[in-house]
Amino acid sequence: MITVEHLAKAVGEEKMPVLQDVGFQLEPGELVAVLGGSGSGKSTLLRCLALREKWDRGNFRVDGTDIFGNVFTGKRKIRREWAYLEQNAELNPNRTALKNVLIGQSAQTPLWRMVTGMVRSDDYMGAMDELDALGLLDKAKMKTSQLSGGERQRVAIARALTHGAKVILADEPVTGLDPKSAENVMETLRRLCKETGLIVVTVLPIELAERFATRIWVLEDGRIKHDVKGRRLTVKERMNL
Repeated sequence: MITVEHLAKAVGEEKMPVLQDVGFQLEPGELVAVLGGSGSGKSTLLRCLALREKWDRGNFRVDGTDIFGNVFTGKRKIRREWAYLEQNAELNPNRTALKNVLIGQSAQTPLWRMVTGMVRSDDYMGAMDELDALGLLDKAKMKTSQLSGGERQRVAIARALTHGAKVILADEPVTGLDPKSAENVMETLRRLCKETGLIVVTVLPIELAERFATRIWVLEDGRIKHDVKGRRLTVKERMNL
């Protein structure tokens, strides 16, 4: 379980508030879509949860661990078990898609593997399975510098899944994808949430949020104004989106 209480974040010399008193609980298997207009705090929320941004105030507990109360253990848990996917995927452009998936992020990968590049056959097959599920099997041996933006994003998702991420924070993961590819990505994430207990919190277009999310947050002025089950939003809930 993930519990956030009173999360606040301000930016700039004038300390303009971006997030104000945000709180929620998340259970395994939830796929949460974050919606909101420009400047509502969507990306900042994901960056705070990934500890890419320092919180000004708030409590953060994951599976009983007080993330800020035990800084070393808490931050290590987030870095090893959570994956943060930016709009522009963080990949090594000189490695193939397969190598990017296998080597992964430094916090998730043993030092010997990062140095030697060696992998076990089971890991190899698991990575190929994830690439196949995301429609990238024919791109496995291509350098990521040769892939489109949407393809690189899917490689980043495959990497997170291969390394056993328990939580994925994804900032607009289907931007730049054609409609079919976007649906494939969301169907894969929804299936994994249901089958493995994966938690996904992602910024999505409203039409995909209504179709695939189990829960929808609508942010306004740095607060979660609406927190509803995944469904078609009402006219009131859609205001300012």
